[in-house]
Amino acid sequence: MIEKIIRKLKNDPNYKWESTYAPVDLMAISLVRVVQLLRGVLMKLFLQESKGLLFVGSGVHLRHKRHFTAGKNLIIEDNVFINALSEDGIITGDNVSIARDSILICTGVIAHQGKGIYIGTGTGINAGAYLGGQGGIHIGEQVIIGPGVQIFSENHNYEQPGVAIKDQGVTRLGVRIGDHCWLGGRVTVLDGVHIGKGCVVAAGSVVTKSCPDYSIIAGVPARIIKSRA
Repeated sequence: MIEKIIRKLKNDPNYKWESTYAPVDLMAISLVRVVQLLRGVLMKLFLQESKGLLFVGSGVHLRHKRHFTAGKNLIIEDNVFINALSEDGIITGDNVSIARDSILICTGVIAHQGKGIYIGTGTGINAGAYLGGQGGIHIGEQVIIGPGVQIFSENHNYEQPGVAIKDQGVTRLGVRIGDHCWLGGRVTVLDGVHIGKGCVVAAGSVVTKSCPDYSIIAGVPARIIKSRA
């Protein structure tokens, strides 16, 4: 029954419930989702737009809700902090999940409004991720963002030794991550990077340069070690 419900919610006839759980575990899982759904019903009243069901965990802080657009079946787990204040706001596609303790922030210094964050359909943001959308972050569809991933879309200027770095302004180029990518745990992506479609980024890598479709990259700084094409 649960498999059928999820198939309908995700609009995916091929979805499979592969694990076998005891009835007491299924009841606990279902209860959590029901409570999250009730929180989501309240939050939907304040969002710019919400197209379907919204599941909200405990301890979630969503600031500037009117800049947030939620697709169908968005799941925001416990203790997520979101500040959507930005030019484009935060937009999620359908069936997106944002796991516990993640941070999404679009504007750091109030004097410099940020660009925003887009998260494509079917993408999962794992626990403890940090997305800084000041210069704009665009994440494609069906992307796996591992635990502790950090994405930065602006850099501080530092060319003038006699001037405090904080007074030299910032550069914003933005970050783009193509469809069907997998970023392993603790990956760091810096401003100006474009990760092509279907790329795999090894855990712990620091990505400072763009890479073409279907690349496998690893290292500090990351480099292409193989192609999936």
